[in-house]
Amino acid sequence: STNRLSAVNGFFSNAALKILMPPEAQKVESTLRSLGLGSVVDKAIQSMNRGAEEAAKSALPIFTDAIKQMTITDAVGILKGGDNAATNYFKEKTNAQLTAAFRPVIEASLKKVDATKYWNDVFSAYNKVAKTPVNTDLTAYVTEKAIAGIFHEVAIEEQKIRQDPAARVTELLKKVFSQQ
Repeated sequence: STNRLSAVNGFFSNAALKILMPPEAQKVESTLRSLGLGSVVDKAIQSMNRGAEEAAKSALPIFTDAIKQMTITDAVGILKGGDNAATNYFKEKTNAQLTAAFRPVIEASLKKVDATKYWNDVFSAYNKVAKTPVNTDLTAYVTEKAIAGIFHEVAIEEQKIRQDPAARVTELLKKVFSQQ
């Protein structure tokens, strides 16, 4: 999952995971596009996805550490747990580390195209007159979406492994699931 998502277009070309402007920004996005500034919006969207793809590279060692720290009780709980037991285990054990690893990478990517500056400027001004304020922290939004994308893919992979013996591609997976 992390290898697929960390590749160029891993997020950007995946319709289910592509990071778009937040819902509260869609009106502003539409206005910018109508003013002929669609290319600026497109660059910001691409930058959000490139940041997520770059950040995804740091997920594998974090997941590997979570596996190394897994106890027998954890493993039995995953094996006998529900359809998303492994995904839930990884969420619990890695979410804080993923956030800490992803945020600076995504922030750097967004700064390359001044996306965070424009976002902050536009929505700080907007929030002065809006009934419903918009979160001005674009980096937090993209980080959250990137992590959600990683776990979405992990959950899909977990389902394949649980349901399809051919998806159990390592000797360890074959051995563990032969016990069921």
